[in-house]
Amino acid sequence: MKSKRPVFSLWGLTIALMLVLMPVAQAQWKTQSITLKPGWNAVYLHVDVSHISLDDLILIPNGPPISEVWLWQPLASTIQFTTTPQRTSVPDSQWAVWVSSAVVDTLTTLTGNGAYLVRNTDSVDYVWNVKGKPVAPRYDWTTSGLNFIGFPTPAGSAPTMDAFLTPVPEFKRSAEIYRYPGGDLGDNNPVSVMSLLFRSVRVNRGEAFWIRDPQKYNRYFGPVSIHLQNPSGIDFSDIRGTYSVRLKNSTSTSRTVTLDLLESETPPAGQPTFVGNTPLLVRGILNSTNLTYNHSTLPNQHRFTLAAQGQPGSEMELVLGLNRSAMTASAGSLYAGIVRIADTDGLSQVDLPVRATVATTAGLWVGQANVNQIGHYLKTYARDSDGHPILSDISASGAAYVATKTNTELGSVARAFPLRLVLMSDARFDNPILITNQIVTKTTNNTIITSTTNNVVTSGFEVLTDSMLLQRVYFGSGAGTNILVATAESALDPTRLNTARRITATHLPFSHSNIFWPKITGKLGLGQSMEFEVNLDYKDQASNPFLHTFHPDHDNLDVKFTSTEVKGAESYSVLRKIKLTFTSPSTDFASLTAGTGNFGGVYSEIMTFSGRSSNTREFTLNGVFSMNRISTITTLTTH
Repeated sequence: MKSKRPVFSLWGLTIALMLVLMPVAQAQWKTQSITLKPGWNAVYLHVDVSHISLDDLILIPNGPPISEVWLWQPLASTIQFTTTPQRTSVPDSQWAVWVSSAVVDTLTTLTGNGAYLVRNTDSVDYVWNVKGKPVAPRYDWTTSGLNFIGFPTPAGSAPTMDAFLTPVPEFKRSAEIYRYPGGDLGDNNPVSVMSLLFRSVRVNRGEAFWIRDPQKYNRYFGPVSIHLQNPSGIDFSDIRGTYSVRLKNSTSTSRTVTLDLLESETPPAGQPTFVGNTPLLVRGILNSTNLTYNHSTLPNQHRFTLAAQGQPGSEMELVLGLNRSAMTASAGSLYAGIVRIADTDGLSQVDLPVRATVATTAGLWVGQANVNQIGHYLKTYARDSDGHPILSDISASGAAYVATKTNTELGSVARAFPLRLVLMSDARFDNPILITNQIVTKTTNNTIITSTTNNVVTSGFEVLTDSMLLQRVYFGSGAGTNILVATAESALDPTRLNTARRITATHLPFSHSNIFWPKITGKLGLGQSMEFEVNLDYKDQASNPFLHTFHPDHDNLDVKFTSTEVKGAESYSVLRKIKLTFTSPSTDFASLTAGTGNFGGVYSEIMTFSGRSSNTREFTLNGVFSMNRISTITTLTTH
């Protein structure tokens, strides 16, 4: 049980440290090993350990022999020092502190890119293994005071201070450096690292140093600086396909760097899991023949050479691509790894977290199919030796010409015909199945819900398919601040209809209840296909093109206008079997790393007309289509 103990200032230091707290990464894990000497040690963390409290990290059976951890919280002013880091002009400097015997601590977790003072109460060295999420290096240098900083040097073979600072000779000559050799705080801890000792003192990964150079603003934390689009790491989320990393040589000599992809360690208990490493590609040069980029895969190690600082080629943009076609896990699954960038001289090793989420296809998709091929229906008739058509035997209905074959092959049209596509993919439901007269599905909590065959939603029920084709949809503001995708205008806020939109596919049958057509088979995604069936009843006065309500020959009524004609007398029923085949990604870089908000492929349709008895005729349509997801709202609101 921790007992109350007052928190005090550590030898009254007011240190000019600007510590940047990094946004928390997700799911990448790496263990940093830190050797703690007996007494006080300066520690720099290259991993974020904020997922666990210091109490739970240290106060465990056989835990580390650590009694105190100190984190400096810098004041706004940094002009505070006299002559040495053991004296200050500002009393009662503020530190965030964790003490093993205290009930209330001002420091509760360890964050990445932070410098700490840690007290080892044992009489021998202790190797402290801390598992956390790697963070990209980030530090804001100040010339008006001391900087408490660690460097991303290689973990296995740390360079000497002399070797590490040789690429920046001016900084090497003018910088004042202090380190902690262990033991109690006093005249010999911390100690100044004189230039004569540079060849014997190593820049160990995980060790922090006090450094001051009032005459020079320092940007050197390794020979190659790394600039990210986002300081929290390489995050493709569920939408991005590429990510740029900028490398810049900070020295006066050329540098060769290596790029590699490492596996993440297993997450600690209670943390999100991932299904595998991120399948990364490295973009190469542009192929002028086909205007595509060459690419190679990670984790095969890559090498890049940067020219000396200020020379052409001293900077480069490294474009990483995510091969989403290789991410075969279910939507929402997480992939995670670690990208390592190191220089071949052994001066730096930067570990960058990389993560990606398998995208869901849920949302509202709108696009267009262009029908550019139609199946022929051309008959070839038998002829006699004189070239005259041959008649069949005479029957009660007469004598027909004898047909030998019917050409139903696809032929090109003079001008493509556009068809609007409105598709809603609803993420609430899974495993929809079609049963006679009902569509049945289970919600995520296994509640059974149903709707009638014509898809009119019964009171108390909801939309029942994970993907559906719609004749029209409404997109706009609902009650409060909610944005809705709805089947009826009445679901929208009537005071904000000026900002709403109605999207309509006029080639699909209209109904006042705005029925939808559920997916029969298939899946929305690259390399997949989906099929829908659209029924048009022969009595549908609103949409059947064979019916002309006010024309007596095409109104589907008998001569007395008292009863409905049979199917095939004046109109036909139409069954449209629509298939969307999504194109598989090509092998070029752009295709493999394409985003998740647009799809394209082949549109095909079989249109079957049915008349009297079993008389039917089929027509085949073909074309291409493309669709864009215009909203990630996953729920279709019905009224």
